[in-house]
Amino acid sequence: MRIRFTYKTKTKSSIEFESSPFPRKETLIHVDDLMKTGRVLDLEIIDEMGSSWTRKEFIKLNEELEKEPENIRLYFDGGFDKESSMTGIGIVIYYEKGGEGFRIRRNDLLDSLENNNEAEYAALHYALSILQELGVKNQPCAIYGDSQVVLNQLGGEWPCYEAGLAKWLERTDNLIKKIRIKTTLHLIGRKDNKEADKLANQALEGTRVESHKSLE
Repeated sequence: MRIRFTYKTKTKSSIEFESSPFPRKETLIHVDDLMKTGRVLDLEIIDEMGSSWTRKEFIKLNEELEKEPENIRLYFDGGFDKESSMTGIGIVIYYEKGGEGFRIRRNDLLDSLENNNEAEYAALHYALSILQELGVKNQPCAIYGDSQVVLNQLGGEWPCYEAGLAKWLERTDNLIKKIRIKTTLHLIGRKDNKEADKLANQALEGTRVESHKSLE
């Protein structure tokens, strides 16, 4: 969150301020400290999506957000087996809700895909659909994967000329817009994506995994 406000000085002139970002749970502490000065006017609380609220509006919003997933980290991986023409996808999602941490681990075995890049797109799309099931909306989401193609095309850095991938790119982008999340894309090495990679390989081996548990 950030705070934007007008400060009325002793000379009766006004100065505009905007804070650096800070955790949502600190918001009311900072706001109330500022209000104690008696010189703060037109205070706004702004989130990463650019939405803004007054202090009164934020108190109500804060109560609602405590019931929703936040601080979301999504890991995805997909693998295409040329011999069987089957695809294994694996996803891991970390999030917080009501002060507790949670982890989702899932995989699936798919057919009808043509290459490894499509497998990676399918894994990410599957992960985003799980966020939709969770009721995630208007939240920042950090996405981690080891596919340069998917992350660079989704981020607009690389063009997408292949028809099959273009369809996956459109589907994925449309789902992101539908659940209104603000994504930050992180390209990581395979060793840093080992949880999702293992799940994708397990799917190809015939082992299904589906878990959703609280993290102590």
